[in-house]
Amino acid sequence: MGEQRRPHILVTGAAGALAQQVIDRLRDSCDLVAVDFREQVYLGDDIPSYCIDFNKRSFEDLFRRYKFDGVIHLGRIMSSQLTRMRRYNANVLGTQKLLDLSHKYGIKRIVVLSTFHVYGAVAYNPALIDEEAPLKSAGLSADLIDSVELENLANIYLWRYPDLNITILRPCNIVGPGVRNSISTLLGMERAPVLAGFSPIMQFIHIDDMADAIVLAYNKPQRGVFNVAPEDWVAYQHALKLCGCRPIPIPSVPPLLPKMILGTLKLRSFPSYLMAFFKYPVVIDGRAFAREFGFTPRRPLKEIFRFYRENKKPV
Repeated sequence: MGEQRRPHILVTGAAGALAQQVIDRLRDSCDLVAVDFREQVYLGDDIPSYCIDFNKRSFEDLFRRYKFDGVIHLGRIMSSQLTRMRRYNANVLGTQKLLDLSHKYGIKRIVVLSTFHVYGAVAYNPALIDEEAPLKSAGLSADLIDSVELENLANIYLWRYPDLNITILRPCNIVGPGVRNSISTLLGMERAPVLAGFSPIMQFIHIDDMADAIVLAYNKPQRGVFNVAPEDWVAYQHALKLCGCRPIPIPSVPPLLPKMILGTLKLRSFPSYLMAFFKYPVVIDGRAFAREFGFTPRRPLKEIFRFYRENKKPV
């Protein structure tokens, strides 16, 4: 008998630290192809890597050439990157093209990375938000419309094409070494802004644990939408203290003032929609994912905060 064919997997968002962690976990057992909308990255001679627009014809050539068995779609462009239109083209139209090609070429497994931001931050959120909760964020901020539409697209394909075996993951704040999102930037600063009178409960998951969660999800073809979060949480201002940050209180009104202060703290790319997430708690229930996939985070909050305490970025 010949040697059994290894799974061929397309991983998007390859320039990000999370995608590279996932790739490291799969490279010994799978044949991987890495793509990114923003830049080409070198991941070793064994992994082909492309900088490619999903809406271009050359993207389909990859499906024909490599005959993928599965897709891990981590290439969501965050709101602090690109203009709103380019972000929409990448997140929504690009994801639609990816899902269309996956259906056309008989892909049998897809994992899509979303975000807990789709729930929206409002004063009347429930204490623990499960996967059945409505996605309110599109009505609260234009900057989150593409994130919600990406999810809605994935949901449509999840039900229309069951053979794709789509799993959508909504993680809480992903933090740790190499992570370049807004909350990670704040935790790594010596002085960090807080909204006066507010210290919402927040959840954090270490990048290592999130990479493990994605691999677990890929390896068990369970369709559906799942929150990914640990069972512990902490108030934002207490998290800053544990990270060795000095809080800088700023008034929440008028809205121009926080923007001016954020600018002086060299946070000019700080997404304005995040202001609500520093007012109101958005605590998600990750028990369904933990139960279905046997997931237990290995990195506690104290380890996460120790990293930021020991790796301060001066302002």
